[in-house]
Amino acid sequence: MAAVPREVTDRDSALAMFQHWQQRAGAAGVVLRPPPPEPTTCCGRGCNGCVWEGWFSAVAYWREQAELLIS
Repeated sequence: MAAVPREVTDRDSALAMFQHWQQRAGAAGVVLRPPPPEPTTCCGRGCNGCVWEGWFSAVAYWREQAELLIS
């Protein structure tokens, strides 16, 4: 099984990480809550406190919860 990066900093890596943990959960017979929805309100100006920063924080929390439930 390929290693999944500890910290996800881009959308594609986050989606791959979701898939990885959902597959592991399915194999373990564990049901995970849905991953956080992607932001839809980014203006693309690189704002401090961008909605993507909040999403990546939610992604990290989702992963922590997934790891706890599966282990």
